[in-house]
Amino acid sequence: MPPGVAVEVDVPLASLTTLELGGRARYVLTPTTEAGVRETHTWAREAGCPLFVLGGGSNVVAADAGFPGAILRATGLRGEMVDAGHGPEVRVTVAAGEPWDAWVAACVDRGWAGVECLAGIPGLVGATPIQNVGAYGQEVAETIRAVRVLDRAGDAIVTLDARDCRFGYRDSVFRRNPDRFVVLAVTFALRPGGTPTVRYAELAAELEADANGADPDDADRDPAQRPGLAQVRQTVRRLRRRKSMLLDDPADENRRSVGSFFTNPVVTPEVAADVEARARALGLLAAPGAAGVPQFPTPDGRVKLAAGWLIEHAGFAKGQRQGAVGLSTRHALALVNLGGGTTAALLELAGAIRQAVLLRFGVGLDPEPILLGTTWPRP
Repeated sequence: MPPGVAVEVDVPLASLTTLELGGRARYVLTPTTEAGVRETHTWAREAGCPLFVLGGGSNVVAADAGFPGAILRATGLRGEMVDAGHGPEVRVTVAAGEPWDAWVAACVDRGWAGVECLAGIPGLVGATPIQNVGAYGQEVAETIRAVRVLDRAGDAIVTLDARDCRFGYRDSVFRRNPDRFVVLAVTFALRPGGTPTVRYAELAAELEADANGADPDDADRDPAQRPGLAQVRQTVRRLRRRKSMLLDDPADENRRSVGSFFTNPVVTPEVAADVEARARALGLLAAPGAAGVPQFPTPDGRVKLAAGWLIEHAGFAKGQRQGAVGLSTRHALALVNLGGGTTAALLELAGAIRQAVLLRFGVGLDPEPILLGTTWPRP
């Protein structure tokens, strides 16, 4: 085993994932330094032992049969380095093992804008660039300037700039090459004294309600009355809690999940129009002039559809159960382990949802979490 690395043997994966599903891992290795990460990779390669990198386990679906190799946990990589020498920006390099939500809170406390709408997202800092984490009108790609990684292909520690990361909607070079990179640290560019980002309709409406009808984006509004970073962060957390998306309440029956199980499909305008036509033909919408299928234009000219709407209108309701797994009672996009479930049952439900949406609307849903030791059901 690599020196200076904490080693556990025969560890239940259910204890390492927010779904609380999965069999046992042969080894769990927790390095506390970048050198330890490299030594762990070298040991696994020379031993012929499969190696899987795991952060907070909030976006992973682990196989019932477990994992016969080693889990490299990023939780041991901690620390932060601030470099304020970039004009109106402050550059902050954060180790991969820092808890994301706590770091967002620290940024808000310091008056640094840029990640306040990403409050309440579980997991670690190192996981955020992998799927370009986003919520309530922000994505980490907006603030990430560099990602320090172990490139397992060349066994070298390198720094990739934002362009090298090839960020897309819930996508990146890291997601497309899951066995190549180990994220060690992420450098963000934040705005000291900056105003919060309020571009997401649901968030703006909630802030407006809190302000008794005042428009949070009104440029003429008294700055003292405009929402600050702390208010935006707290409002985002309230919205997430309302949807059982905080995953930190032991009394919440929906807590065993990975959050949104499917990404919102991004399609061409023609496909979006076809979905609308199918919905109207099926009588799923009201009169011709009424609101249609929820959709949102994207900068590249395509259209983002609401996966939760598609799921509910394909015959799956919030709170619907299939044995010990089901849909969240608050959010159709979240699949949950109700206690005593299995990964096989969860994937069976996910496959049924994908198939129903595809047959009814002609649109495929892509799962958001990463699989460990198993595969997605074939459509």
